[in-house]
Amino acid sequence: MILAHSYQTPDIMYGVGDYVGDSYGLSVTATEHPAKKIIFCSVYFMGETAKLLNPDKEVLVPRVVGCSLADSISGEQVRKLRKKHPNAGIVCYVNTYAGVKAESDACCTSSNVVAVVEAMPQQEIVFIPDKLMGINLRDMTSKRIITWEGTCIVHEAFNPDTVRDIRNRFPGVKILAHPECAPGVVALVDFAGGTSSMLDYVRDSPAKTFMLVTECALTDRFKAEFPGKQIVGTCILCPYMKAIQLDDVLKALKDPAPEQFIKIPTDVAERALASLDRMFELEKQGKSILQKRGESSFGPAHPTSGREPKRRP
Repeated sequence: MILAHSYQTPDIMYGVGDYVGDSYGLSVTATEHPAKKIIFCSVYFMGETAKLLNPDKEVLVPRVVGCSLADSISGEQVRKLRKKHPNAGIVCYVNTYAGVKAESDACCTSSNVVAVVEAMPQQEIVFIPDKLMGINLRDMTSKRIITWEGTCIVHEAFNPDTVRDIRNRFPGVKILAHPECAPGVVALVDFAGGTSSMLDYVRDSPAKTFMLVTECALTDRFKAEFPGKQIVGTCILCPYMKAIQLDDVLKALKDPAPEQFIKIPTDVAERALASLDRMFELEKQGKSILQKRGESSFGPAHPTSGREPKRRP
């Protein structure tokens, strides 16, 4: 099966991808599919997540590509953070390498981050690696949040002036952002959440005009899947995702190189998977806490809610 992340080019998403979605949702979908070989059109850490959840399957990436956010932190740096903050719990965003997940207490997605953090037993939380998401998190939790200096080069490039300009040009527009954006941006938009949440919002909203504060390919996807809606405004290309071409997918299918196969040391895989498993346990507890307080997280509680990922016809 061929998985295509939403930041891939349309020829990959709609030309060869069997499923289109976000990284974690696609990895979960792969567990439910009989295919024994998975080609994941994505950056490398996303292939690792698919391998963690599908250890008995072959997982390949079309090209070995990094990511500004994932590359900002290593497992060794997480160990140093634990020594520096011995009383803190460590929560890592799912957009990290397996070695970072292995050193963390729990993972989270943009949809369940608040629930996971609220359910952590510690009052002090080291949130890694996304600094901007961590700052946004401070306004949504009772915990003390310690951030890292990692950022997504796409989402950090947007600023409040961009949002104000679109509102002036398109009265009545609904603006959606990922929580990896700066707090000044998140404060001005109509909705902040993960890709699944955005899909649900646009699908259910009576509005006709939308702006997505995110990567260009997601704008392409929304235009393709919601032809009755108008998607306006600017977007920013991810150079890492756009490094993957159709020829790379063909090579992974016909003549893959050794580096295209995802391989994770057994001890690292076991601890990283435990971090993912812990996420679901905490999410359930945290959701109950938030409901009692009448509060919510970014988007829906489950990372694979709604119709995400989408199977290509």
